[in-house]
Amino acid sequence: MTREIILELLERVQAGETTPAAALQQLAKLPYEDAGFARIDHHRALRLGLPEVIYAAGKAPEQTAEIFARMAAAGGSVLATRATAKSYAAVKARVPEALWHETARIIGLRGGPAREPFGTVAVICAGTSDLPVAEEAAVTAEHLGLNVVRICDAGVAGLHRILAEREMLNHVRAAIVCAGMEGALPSVVGGLVAAPVIAVPTSVGYGAAFGGVAALLGMLNSCSPNVCVVNIDNGFGAAYVAAMMLRGATAAEPAAKDAAAIRS
Repeated sequence: MTREIILELLERVQAGETTPAAALQQLAKLPYEDAGFARIDHHRALRLGLPEVIYAAGKAPEQTAEIFARMAAAGGSVLATRATAKSYAAVKARVPEALWHETARIIGLRGGPAREPFGTVAVICAGTSDLPVAEEAAVTAEHLGLNVVRICDAGVAGLHRILAEREMLNHVRAAIVCAGMEGALPSVVGGLVAAPVIAVPTSVGYGAAFGGVAALLGMLNSCSPNVCVVNIDNGFGAAYVAAMMLRGATAAEPAAKDAAAIRS
């Protein structure tokens, strides 16, 4: 349940459009709703500014669908990551408006009032094999309120491909870079952009890549000081961090202007 939904609920009570008892019933789901096999954290959007996201891997399709339906009923956007087609079918039967992002393996529902994106992030992948992780990042970022620019197949084996995007990269506020093999692309991007670079090692590569460990270690040892690293294949985590950074920066801008006005 987001701030906007709670504010709308309180305004409806004030206007006499709903009763305090009905409002209390909805608010009773805070801070969490007990579904028996899961405790759904409806309060997370209030604490963190961004909602809880369902990790569908390891859950039965029916469990994912139950959690998804309860979160949809509470209002706001809902995401289920690492989902399967079977999970989507179960969710679709309960929430017909839900959408399936096949490459990203995400089930999504856009809810709540429409808002302007609060920042632009570039999602870059080194090769087409990295697309599932990159799309997980891109779709997650879009649902969390960011404008996303996608750059695909721009690895360092053909350096001219990422250099051709320099003009566009000048306008992004963060970059998420997904790469396997030796994981060199985030360092290159870090040297091109005046923005944070969130590196995502992917489990792509031959034997010595060790399922993404080689890329992870390479990224952790980056010589570009604006590069930070998330876990292997964690496109979701990269997008969530980017959304929190940019959302926090956007919220800080009016406060900074107010402080400057007071000092003057």
